[in-house]
Amino acid sequence: MASFSPYKTIAVASTFSPRFVQVLSEAKRMRERFGSELSAIYVGECSEETVQKFRDIFATLKLPDDSRVHYQRGEDPAGGILQAIEDNKIDMIVAGALEKEVVLRPFLGNVARRLVREAKCSVMLFTMPEAEPKPLRRIVFMADYSDHAQRALKSALILAEAEDCERLYVVRVYTTFDEARAAMQTEIASDTQRARTFEEEEEALEKFILAAGETKVPIEARCVRGNTGFAASDFVQSVEADLLVVPVHADESGERFPNHIAWITDVIPCNLWVIR
Repeated sequence: MASFSPYKTIAVASTFSPRFVQVLSEAKRMRERFGSELSAIYVGECSEETVQKFRDIFATLKLPDDSRVHYQRGEDPAGGILQAIEDNKIDMIVAGALEKEVVLRPFLGNVARRLVREAKCSVMLFTMPEAEPKPLRRIVFMADYSDHAQRALKSALILAEAEDCERLYVVRVYTTFDEARAAMQTEIASDTQRARTFEEEEEALEKFILAAGETKVPIEARCVRGNTGFAASDFVQSVEADLLVVPVHADESGERFPNHIAWITDVIPCNLWVIR
């Protein structure tokens, strides 16, 4: 268990889908990694049958008998989950990412998409959850240089160390637009206004990583060239990452995500952790 945990409460979105037990198993792992309280959110009636289903599943996964279930009325699953998150002050919601067993492209399901866009808490989505979770060996962290991103990196390092991560890639996308801006700027521009060259971006990324402090996790800084933010998605797939970590400020909705990460509201190249 981590000496510092960013999450006191973790909840799993419950639908009794064919993958629910696997999603709950992944959520149990996160509970153990962060020393959190785990509960479930269910949009529907609190009937004897539903209560018994949860008891049986909790018993199967050796979760405490008194694990809480937050029942939410309504016909809109995503809306109900979002409301329950707010009502119960949940710090992170865990859910499945895809609505179908087989998809031609890794597009987010409707519920997962709304959680990424609208949830006020952190969101962790699993594309192929397992009843016996596989270690998260390769993790990609999308960096910006904000204080929030620095705190998010420290949270990612807690999980990476607990997972005995083989490599944590800390990534910045450097687009052709960034390169053009750096080439056109004037000498009178201040350091805060001036666009970075590729070499300066690499140096800034190294400083960002060092500011997180010492860690046992092997870290690799990578500035990825590309025309759009999708270059990050391509990189994630090229290193066969198990988890993509994206810091998002709490006041940013899916409609206001920065261009370099806006794609995560639709496409998911692997398991996704949005840190708010």
